[in-house]
Amino acid sequence: MVRTNLLEFIKEARRRGFDDYQIKEPLLKKGWPVEEVDEAFYILREKAKKISNLGTKTKIELYLDNKVLKMLETRAKKNLFSLNEQVEDILRRSCSTIKKNHNLADEKLDDSFITIFSRRKCKKSG
Repeated sequence: MVRTNLLEFIKEARRRGFDDYQIKEPLLKKGWPVEEVDEAFYILREKAKKISNLGTKTKIELYLDNKVLKMLETRAKKNLFSLNEQVEDILRRSCSTIKKNHNLADEKLDDSFITIFSRRKCKKSG
């Protein structure tokens, strides 16, 4: 049984911008049982899934090179988007280009950012 104060602590820490690792490590160092901490994160993850299924957004953390970040900020400003909206737009367009039986070798990408976020290896010219 997970204590309510542990769940509230984790939720508050997340609201303040800490990731799960930054929350979990100090709890374990302070002597919280690992099973109880893991169960608390599981409970919160399951609640988030239920909310996510209702159409809310999921938080994703990205670490970007400064050059890429500047390019994204410039593109966002040009498109009258916030940085988050610009990244979401790029990812949405990237996902929509994938179609059933679509030959990726013939794909022509008009946005260099899609290739940055793509996991597909690009052919090197030369």
